[in-house]
Amino acid sequence: MLQITDLTVRVAGRVLIEKASVSLPPRARVGFLGRNGTGKTTLFRVIQGDWQADEGDVRLPARTRIGGVAQETPGGPESLVDFVLKADTERARLLAEAETATDPHRIAEIQTRLVDIDAHSAPARAASILAGLGFDAEAQMRPCSDFSGGWRMRVALAAVLFAEPDLLLLDEPTNYLDLEGTLWLQDYLSRYPHSVLLISHDRDLLDSSVDHILHLDQKKLTLWRGSYTTFARSRAIEMAVREKAAKKQEDRRAHLQSFVDRFRAKASKARQAQSRLKMLEKMDSVAAIVETDVPPFIIPEPKRKASPPIIAMEGASVGYAEGRPILARLSLRIDDDDRIGLLGANGNGKSTFLKLVSDRLQAMAGRIVRADKLTIAYFAQHQLDELRPGETVYQHMRRLMPADPEAKVRAACARAGFSGERSDTRVSSLSGGEKARLLFALAVFEGPHLLILDEPTNHLDIDSRAALVEALNAYSGAVMIVSHDRHLLEATVDRLWLVAGGSVRSFDGDLDEYRRAVLSGSEPEAPVARPAAAGAATDAPPPAPRAEQKALARRIAETEAQMARLKEEIARIDRILSQPGYFEAHAANAATALKARAAKEQQLADAEESWLDLSGEMEAAG
Repeated sequence: MLQITDLTVRVAGRVLIEKASVSLPPRARVGFLGRNGTGKTTLFRVIQGDWQADEGDVRLPARTRIGGVAQETPGGPESLVDFVLKADTERARLLAEAETATDPHRIAEIQTRLVDIDAHSAPARAASILAGLGFDAEAQMRPCSDFSGGWRMRVALAAVLFAEPDLLLLDEPTNYLDLEGTLWLQDYLSRYPHSVLLISHDRDLLDSSVDHILHLDQKKLTLWRGSYTTFARSRAIEMAVREKAAKKQEDRRAHLQSFVDRFRAKASKARQAQSRLKMLEKMDSVAAIVETDVPPFIIPEPKRKASPPIIAMEGASVGYAEGRPILARLSLRIDDDDRIGLLGANGNGKSTFLKLVSDRLQAMAGRIVRADKLTIAYFAQHQLDELRPGETVYQHMRRLMPADPEAKVRAACARAGFSGERSDTRVSSLSGGEKARLLFALAVFEGPHLLILDEPTNHLDIDSRAALVEALNAYSGAVMIVSHDRHLLEATVDRLWLVAGGSVRSFDGDLDEYRRAVLSGSEPEAPVARPAAAGAATDAPPPAPRAEQKALARRIAETEAQMARLKEEIARIDRILSQPGYFEAHAANAATALKARAAKEQQLADAEESWLDLSGEMEAAG
């Protein structure tokens, strides 16, 4: 379907892709991975003919229809369904011609072709796609101009999905979808009849909807067969093998060089030394995989613990117009260590509820009690617009630390991921992911008791999302999250609340049950407990709720992964320190490495203790 040969692409003098070659098989559904800024979107532009490659070529079969979400979002007077129907240009052209055709033979050809492309079922198919992306029957008949930018992007996505191009190019499509739309898109793409090339950092989407992974790394393209999980495992094995091969070759080089250095001046050994020198020159280097460390997200702990419940609601209601509440009958409790994921379709009131919880919106009725001196951090993607484009990272951080010395302010910038000269970068020059990092650091600066996150993973690549998960799990305060990233929810929350029907209630099922309800079009309901069997013992302690057991299992798995990572990092430091003469030649680096090793040893001990505690809880819950 797609053949890329010796492709080199430069943007503003910077080489993004260099001598890269890859072939995508027909009907492959391919997830396209790579760190932010490596050139994924630029490659899409090359494939579509919107950007000229410096070298190499991109080939597609003749008459291949390429489709991507249009940059210009729809905003005219036509209805949503009419806009989507227009995306099938052949159908639109044939229907227009059928209105004026007079030749019987041509009329027959037109009607035959309309039957071949199933044109008469097109309105129903367009309506189904729009419904999957969150538009009910009434909304589908409204003009595009009635909707905001995010909803218009959904309409543009619906249009390209309806057109069913031979090669579908999607660049982060879930960034403007809610969880419900993302679940529908996963299911749709898994059944897409043609080729798909999908840029995404959503692990769940990449695991459920693709059968290949295209990886852009170090300016090269590599195609892997399988889902993201398969790719991650295979790549980890390759990294280990290549690191071992590189170490073995480096040892061989050192041995040969040592022989040359010792015996080159001796006449009796000069020939052998010259032979070893030629061997060194001919030895191809094994390229070790270079992994760029991702700066961690750091969430300061609260200066003092808040007494639970930190927020209690009794019969509260909230809205924007007097007498017309969006949410009502809110009787809820949030404790100081709660991890809550909010479910519910866009428009149900999730953002309104977050504003109520964060005290950005006052209750219209009922009672809300907050803990004394409660600190709440609120992070939402729309807040990126609140950053000052002409100011630097340092200047933003300085506002929070007006009386502190410069060194302390720069240290705070470094903790946020902007060390050295990066702290003097203007916001206008930061990538979307870097802006999100800065905004996150500013939001949590005071050490909140409750951290509210509204779609925090937009603009973050997979590694940065993993860093966010690690930070949230290390944080001891309460967390409330709205996200379309199912992996983030499963990895960080242990309670689910459903915003639907004008209220908020606990959802005791898991995300698999919620997904089934969303795809079936039914109202999500918590699973009903079965009555105890007759004669069953009643004095035994009740089993832990299923969601709680799943949360424990998740935390145990995360802790085991953390322990494995720490052991590998300690082993890597040991390999470095065990090199002959390393301490003498690199005294300062050795001292730093020893400190790092001691810190990781302590982290490992803490993780092992946590694992024992969690395992005990799991046994008791079983």
